[in-house]
Amino acid sequence: MAERQDRTALVRALGSAVRGEVEFGTTARALMTMDASNYRRVPLGVVAPRDADDVAAALAVCRAHAVPVVPRGGGTSIAGQATGTGVVLDLTRHLRKIVELDAASRTAVVQPGVVLDDLRAAAAPQGLTFGPDPSTHSRCTLGGMIGNNACGSHSVAWGTTADNVHALTVARYGGDTLRLDRGTWDGAPAGLRELVGSHLALLRTGFPELPRRISGYALDALLPERGPDLARAFCGSEGTLGVMTEATVRLVEAPGSRALAVLGYADESAAAEAAPGLLPYRPLTVEGMAADLVREPAGLPRGGAWLFVETGGDTPAEARAHAERILRAADAVDTAVVTDPAGQRVLWRIREDASGTATRMPDGSEAWPGWEDCAVPPARLGPYLRDFRALLTAHGLRGTPYGHFGDGCIHVRIDFDLLSGDGVARFRRFSEELAALVVTHGGSLSGEHGDGQARAELLTRMYGDELVALFGRFKDLWDPDGGMNPGILARPARLDENIRFDVLPKRPVDVTFGYPHDGGDFTAAVRRCVGVAKCRTAQPAGTDVMCPSFRATGEEAHSTRGRARLLHEMLAGEVITDGWRSEEVRDALDLCLSCKGCRSDCPVGVDMATYKAEFLHHHYRGRLRPAAHYVMGRLPQWLRLVAPIAPVLNALARIRPFAALAKRLAGITAERTIPVLAGETFTRWARKHRGRGTVILSSDQVVTVWPDTFTDHLSPEVGKAAVRVLEAAGRTALYPERSVCCGLTYVSTGQLDKARTVMRRTLDRMGFSLGDPLVVLEPSCAATLRTDLPELLPDDPRAAELAGSVRTLAQFLEEYAPEWRPPRLDRRVAGQTHCHQHAVLGDAAERRLRERAGLEGELSGGCCGLAGNFGFERGHWDVSVACAEEQLLPSVRGAEPGTDILADGFSCRTQLAQLAGVRARHLAELLAEGLDGPAAHLSGN
Repeated sequence: MAERQDRTALVRALGSAVRGEVEFGTTARALMTMDASNYRRVPLGVVAPRDADDVAAALAVCRAHAVPVVPRGGGTSIAGQATGTGVVLDLTRHLRKIVELDAASRTAVVQPGVVLDDLRAAAAPQGLTFGPDPSTHSRCTLGGMIGNNACGSHSVAWGTTADNVHALTVARYGGDTLRLDRGTWDGAPAGLRELVGSHLALLRTGFPELPRRISGYALDALLPERGPDLARAFCGSEGTLGVMTEATVRLVEAPGSRALAVLGYADESAAAEAAPGLLPYRPLTVEGMAADLVREPAGLPRGGAWLFVETGGDTPAEARAHAERILRAADAVDTAVVTDPAGQRVLWRIREDASGTATRMPDGSEAWPGWEDCAVPPARLGPYLRDFRALLTAHGLRGTPYGHFGDGCIHVRIDFDLLSGDGVARFRRFSEELAALVVTHGGSLSGEHGDGQARAELLTRMYGDELVALFGRFKDLWDPDGGMNPGILARPARLDENIRFDVLPKRPVDVTFGYPHDGGDFTAAVRRCVGVAKCRTAQPAGTDVMCPSFRATGEEAHSTRGRARLLHEMLAGEVITDGWRSEEVRDALDLCLSCKGCRSDCPVGVDMATYKAEFLHHHYRGRLRPAAHYVMGRLPQWLRLVAPIAPVLNALARIRPFAALAKRLAGITAERTIPVLAGETFTRWARKHRGRGTVILSSDQVVTVWPDTFTDHLSPEVGKAAVRVLEAAGRTALYPERSVCCGLTYVSTGQLDKARTVMRRTLDRMGFSLGDPLVVLEPSCAATLRTDLPELLPDDPRAAELAGSVRTLAQFLEEYAPEWRPPRLDRRVAGQTHCHQHAVLGDAAERRLRERAGLEGELSGGCCGLAGNFGFERGHWDVSVACAEEQLLPSVRGAEPGTDILADGFSCRTQLAQLAGVRARHLAELLAEGLDGPAAHLSGN
């Protein structure tokens, strides 16, 4: 009772003092239990301050109530320092302003929640950039970078974050504010100057000299010969001293052009030993990775390990010449220079996604951070890596090292067993031995990500008892009440406490999907999310899709990571206590478009569309569902039922009162127009058309066309066009004799028992053609057959067989009719690649077919926002429109007059028609149009 009263008083006091949001509810707390580390701590609540005054007010209230505070940026910390048991300050929601950007002085003044890429974008028109660039640059914040003293791949040229900070404004626990500058003790906490002055000898000898020494407090920055530099000493303090509310940072001149020298070596040790020899050539980066991290070659030169050495210049020729000098100096097995920006992005993406992809070993087993970023002097990196590999082998562990070879900093995820007591004990033993190994090589326990809970306990092995005790006194001068992020850095928690997996079920949860990539274990599937937060980007990377609902709302609960965190807490049962019945999880998943973008774009392959379907299945089991589930979720059976009276229904839908009533009863948002039903279905047309096509000469000329619900009842013109194209390619289209369905709408609404019934019936009816190529024209149905079918019926071999036979039209033509030449259309196109095609099927064959047909122009990425039933459901209109406005609608509005609009998905075409008044067409329709011209023929005819 007393605890509840204390909490109520705290909430009331914060609500009175702070103008920002004060959230102590289940969802807010569950979203903040973890960062990107192995650790989990449950906070009391979350405060999102609106400005620096709010930060100070919140700190004052928390001190008065003796409640600890954890400042939090993007939540991508890998050592556990962004988790806590008190109040979390979410600095990303409001404190995102670039206060000033001065090109003349090459400085910027920023608030803590500014995302790094936003600062870089603002500085780019002035030819400037912020030098440090962690791989999370699209979502990490300047506050978090300062808290961890982040570095990134360009630190060989531009240093760490601390090297690029001029001044800081800091609020302390209790609310008073300090201004920290270089070269003065003004703003220092009382007693700090005396503390430093009485320990000069220790500070001068106790810190190893190496470029990536991030561990501990940077007390040596306060030595007289170095400033003192209060701002630098604050950098890397991991939220334990105060909260940065404003920073003045240095900007650097960005090269006009860049080239990437890629050097192949026999193994990672050879690459590591070569890296220091390249530093005199003043590269921008010297990054390394070994072959066990690269799942696809991606155009890399020969070798078992590679160095990525970026060079800059005023012109492309100058940058390339710089790269070629490095090639000549490198004793590499094979080399390449990449000057094309798109080609460079492809290669850099391999490196930047490593923090996620490294969490899965090649055999699919899990690997974890914890010893993510030790650093040694660059000249010692080769020997260190050999010893590190030997230590892994001695403990029966595996890892995939990669990282900043030019700085001697190695990242690695290791396949620790963090689920059992014996595994955690081995994790501890390995940690202790690795700390000793790093110190032996003259290194730092952390070379980038900070100590957090993962390593701070072992700082005495690096610094000794006397210096670590001095760290504690330093912390106390800043934070005498001990309220700032306790348990981190000074007087740390044990490295084997608060493991985030401890609370999860020890036995597999009873679920419906097979989860083949996670051993059939839903808990293991949820564990996939390690928190790197690629789903939290404000702009998608290239043609990526993930995560449209986060970009539409900006809310953590509507990101892939946020939903995964809520599912984790649902399984844990501590914060979210009502399991599958949880309304918090339901509400977060409600705005998930089931676009499947995370399945391909998330570095660890989190598949939130599947998790959503699983959750809805359990949540509504034995309960009344939303009306939309009964109508749109069972769309195939309704459309078959009303097909004979389609003209009558179309006429009624044009009567406004009738349409309004129908939409209300069906759970459809009032802003939507009911789609027009086909007067003649595709299957009915196909039965009449059968036998009028090409004469069958052999079984190789036959292909089965899938009559999906959307093509059959809503856009039969697409099916007719596809048949015409197939016949032009010398193939005869066949169709299932009886009605079939992929089960998409049942899956997307979580009616999984019904979905499996429909799928089994389909397999029974498709028995004659299992294994033969199956052309599916609707991308969402193709994706369902390719993935959901075998994952819902894992014990039926026919499901995997049918899934393996699925082809898009372009894939079929490329694989089975390579001799066919499409009509030369020579037109420009715009539009969108369907999100399910991007995520599951890929669009390489479509790109090549468009190129052969002379269709020029790129299709946009992202999601159209309609996403099957999502955009029709009541309550989803705003998000649906926001998703369309992100890429699709601007690309269509910006298209040149006469441009053909392509969209293979029915949802995409419907969204364009209803929001932009534009008629988009399937690729099959454009090709069929061109068949009347003289260019359509078979080679050799």
